[in-house]
Amino acid sequence: QVQLVESGGGLVEAGGSLRLSCTASARTVGRYVTGWFRQAPGKERRFVAAISWSGSSTYYSDSVKGRFTISGDNAKNTVYLQMNSLKPEDTAVYYCALSGNTNTPASPDSYKYWGQGTQVTVSS
Repeated sequence: QVQLVESGGGLVEAGGSLRLSCTASARTVGRYVTGWFRQAPGKERRFVAAISWSGSSTYYSDSVKGRFTISGDNAKNTVYLQMNSLKPEDTAVYYCALSGNTNTPASPDSYKYWGQGTQVTVSS
């Protein structure tokens, strides 16, 4: 069983930056994908970004492309989401998730393990 713990959320003004971290409780082996999703109040959980186990492939939703950057540090079992130029519509609870090898990294159904989430609030 792998546990994921997110951190780094908080309150920031529009145009500001935050860096989220997702740390796994155990070293993951094999081919896997780590993704970030977000869920605003009253809305469904939506894909934000994902990274392959090797770091060679990254994926972004159109809404964050060019503003957010996903990266990983396998030695620390940690994946980061650097969020720049934040907008009020980025306000949500952000979740990280871990899947096996998948061809559909944007689908929540591809992921087996989920963190508890971290709140990001962007004020206008």
